[in-house]
Parts: sequence; C-alpha cells; structure tokens
Amino acid sequence: MSGAPSGASLPAGAAAPAPLPGIGFFERYLSLWVALCIVAGIALGQLFPAAFRAVAALELARVNIVVGLLIWVMIIPMLLKIDFGALGQVRAHWRGIGVTLFMNWAVKPFSMALLGWLFIRQLFAPLLPADQLDSYVAGLILLAAAPCTAMVFVWSQLCRGDPYFTLSQVALNDALMVVLFAPLVALLLGLSSITVPWDTLLLSVCLYIVVPVILAQALRARLLRDGPARLQAVAAGLGPWSIAALLLTLVLLFAFQGEAILRQPLVIALLAVPILIQVFLNAGLAYLLNRRLGVAHCVAGPSALIGASNFFELAVATAISLFGFQSGAALATVVGVLIEVPVMLLVVSVVNRSGAWYERRA
Repeated sequence: MSGAPSGASLPAGAAAPAPLPGIGFFERYLSLWVALCIVAGIALGQLFPAAFRAVAALELARVNIVVGLLIWVMIIPMLLKIDFGALGQVRAHWRGIGVTLFMNWAVKPFSMALLGWLFIRQLFAPLLPADQLDSYVAGLILLAAAPCTAMVFVWSQLCRGDPYFTLSQVALNDALMVVLFAPLVALLLGLSSITVPWDTLLLSVCLYIVVPVILAQALRARLLRDGPARLQAVAAGLGPWSIAALLLTLVLLFAFQGEAILRQPLVIALLAVPILIQVFLNAGLAYLLNRRLGVAHCVAGPSALIGASNFFELAVATAISLFGFQSGAALATVVGVLIEVPVMLLVVSVVNRSGAWYERRA
C-alpha cells in the first residue's frame, strides 16, 4: 500500500508514510510454527530434562536471563517500526482512537478477568488442575492487558486501513503501556485474589517495555539518518530473528509444560475458549462503536483489530517472570500466540466483507 488509502485524510504538509508490511511467510503460518514448537518442546523436555532445568536456573532478580535476552530479540525489531512522531496525528482521528483506547484499557482487560472467572474457575474448573486455576486466570489477564504492537501493522494493511491512524494509535498505546500496564495488571490480579510481587511486576515493565522502547527508538533515529529505506531494510532483516526468538522461547516453555500437557491435553483447548470469545466480542463492539460515531471504514477496521489483538510477546515474558516456566499463566499466554493469527485473519475477513454494510450507516 502506498500513500493513504481511499478516505484517509492527509495532514497539511505531511508526506505519505512508508508502506505498511503485508503478512509474511513466518507470520502467516505462525500457528503451525507454534504447534511444532509444542511438539518439539515436549519431546526435548522429556529427553533432556537436566539441560532445561539448568536453563531455568539462570535467573537474576526472578527474571530468567535466557528468556530476557530472547524477549529483547523478539520485541526490539517490532518496536523499531513505532514512530512516536505520529502522536501528532491523534487529534485527526480522535473518535477512532477514543474507541480503541476505550476497548484496550477499559473493556478488554476487565472482560477477560470476567471470562477467566466464568470459564476457568466455574465452568471448566472440574476439567483443569485445581492448583493452576489462579495461574490460568492470571495468564489470561496478562494477555488482555497488553495491547498489540507489531502485528497491528499487518492487520491494518490487510483491511486497507488508514496508515496515519495505525501509526498514531500504536505509538499512543505503547506510550500508555509504560504507565498503565503494571497498575492495571496489579488491580485485576488483586480483584481475582491473586497476589503478585510489585517489584517483579515493575521490573518486567522496565525490562520488556521501557528499555526495549528506548533501545529501539535510539536505533531508529540512527538508521533514519541514512534515510527511510535504510530503516525499512534493517527492520525487514531483523524480522525473522524476532520470530525465531519467539519460537525458541516457546520451545523452552513447552519443555517445562510437557508433563502437565501430556497428562491433560484438553487444557489448551479449554484455555482457548475465553480468548476466542474475547477477541470476537471486542472486535465486534469496537467496530459497531466506530460505525455509530460515523468513523470512516478505513479507520474503523484497524480500530477494531487493534482493540481485539494482544501484545502476546510481552504477556509471555511477564508471565514467565511472575509465575515461572511451569506455570499455568505462561501456558495461557502461549495459547494466545497459538490462535492469534487464524483468529485475527478471520476478523480481517469479516471487516473487509462488511465494508458496504458499514458505509450504509445513518
């Protein structure tokens, strides 16, 4: 996509943004790679348990050093795409951005806490390990409290979204995550009667949000001195490393989760239920709110998708830091990774197919 899509408004004197990326080979088949990581992780964990216990023991201040490095490799290439200068475009799309902020910070985390209580602690409780119920709920909350960053650019491209809206919304959400993620997680976990150490939670925010944002923006500024083409080339080159780091993290996680999964393979399917409901609920509500407010379809599409998807890399990292590799929280966040791509592609399809209906609003 070059320039702004039909219906997008260009700010006075603004140049067209760089083309947003389409969905790549690795991203398109992410669910397949995750499934293979499940198999590989379980098998390796059974064959080499001592090696994985040694990896788990490499901790500093309750943060696993190996996972911390992998998360940086995973997150920094994604944050490299964020242009905080796009925050100046927020006022031009205030209705669409208002809807997305409402969904991301006032609806999604709280609705997930409710769905977690309903399904994990009530309906599915007899089918799940009793000692992991709180941990599963915590993982679902962590997943919902982290608004999506990198994959938003892909979803926006696929639904022909306004690039200015997408850039400004992602920049704003990333800025808000620095100050809102930890208090929101602590509040919801507290309401769910789950105690977490504040120092570990704040350390996770610093390690997995603040420091990567600073490093990515410093690298971005340096690359932009050589022109936008240089930035795009480096970002594209780092993309496969980001996916590889994610997959290796999942192999490590499933090496520790393998025994529990082999005992109760139904757990993954049960954890997927509240996540699926939440995605469709939030995407549908955001889409309808935008239509009600008279927002253009090229803004309503990415607004609905941003309001439904999650920053699962941050959720996985924080779950491991707070609860450990073998926790139900870590497993719950990984289920979010497993279903992210096929579910969001389905939402994209609905948004695209309903364009004519959307434009018939009063």
